[in-house]
Amino acid sequence: MADGHGTDKNIEMWKIKKLIKALESARGNGASMISLIMPPRDQISRVTKMLGDEFGTASNIKSRVNRQSVLAAITSAQQRLKLYNKVPPNGLVLYTGTIVTEDGKEKKVTIDFEPFKPINVSLYLCDNKFHTGALNELLESDDKFGFIVMDGNGTLFDTLSGNTREVLHKFTVDLPKKHGRGGQSALRFARLRMEKWHNYSDMFDPRLQAKILNIVDVSYGGENGFNQAIELSAEILSNDTGKYVFGEDDTLKALEMGAVEILTVWENLEINRYVLKHSTTGEIIIKHLSKEQEADQSNFRDPETSAELEVQEKCRYSNGLPTSISALVALSNSSRTNPKKDHSFAEGSVVSEASYAISLT
Repeated sequence: MADGHGTDKNIEMWKIKKLIKALESARGNGASMISLIMPPRDQISRVTKMLGDEFGTASNIKSRVNRQSVLAAITSAQQRLKLYNKVPPNGLVLYTGTIVTEDGKEKKVTIDFEPFKPINVSLYLCDNKFHTGALNELLESDDKFGFIVMDGNGTLFDTLSGNTREVLHKFTVDLPKKHGRGGQSALRFARLRMEKWHNYSDMFDPRLQAKILNIVDVSYGGENGFNQAIELSAEILSNDTGKYVFGEDDTLKALEMGAVEILTVWENLEINRYVLKHSTTGEIIIKHLSKEQEADQSNFRDPETSAELEVQEKCRYSNGLPTSISALVALSNSSRTNPKKDHSFAEGSVVSEASYAISLT
């Protein structure tokens, strides 16, 4: 179910995806880039001592250029750790070093943050690139749903979190079948049978009653019934309201109306948001342009007077989304190709058809 915590989590996951993409594209000269992750309850003093030892070892590197690169990265990490008295409750992630920009210039970068949920990984690597594999743990869904699958042979208790399915407990039962005998005992056997079936299936713990999201009829018991129950509950688990729009024009209109609650964006969406000022009237105009549209200078002139539209601000479309949106989910390439997920976003599809969809309030 959607709530404030789930909303914040979706936004944080989207930020982590963007960060991973940026970090993975960065490269340095030599071992000038440090990747450091400290799990909860780790000690700043331990890592500080480790970096001191690494500094001493790196001082013996024969290559002057490589030695200076490593020492500079370690020093940068040491300086940043001085800002922390202890490891934050969810752990600490630190990327620092010197990268090479697209125009061949060197640039020092330092990124440090507390993850939005605990990261149970300890990592230290000094390389010519940042190592981001451990951050993928933060992208795993921790929404967990419970399933109870019952049939005449037994009951299965299971949980579903993301694509992870876990059987918690199962037991079998030996319930009486219909009795073929007649006479005076027939009614007694029938009553005993109904009592046992009632005790097994109908006496559901009332404490769980309020937690039920859905009840479905399955054709099987056991794990096969569990798999079928997941498929039949897909709509409930996705919390789909049925109120949504597709495409650039309709989506932008919905955003302007403030009607968007959940926005799902293709993370490779290459549209920039421009704030333009009419050079004659001073009117402020907002435009969303693709790379092809940016190359067309007519988009930067008034169609009636040919007056210049001066660029006041430019940012990636996804960076300029309204703060009224309560949840933002980025679709990665893997989610579009995972047959277990109900996404049909094809790589290379045009924005107006398949780049994003939203759920409206």
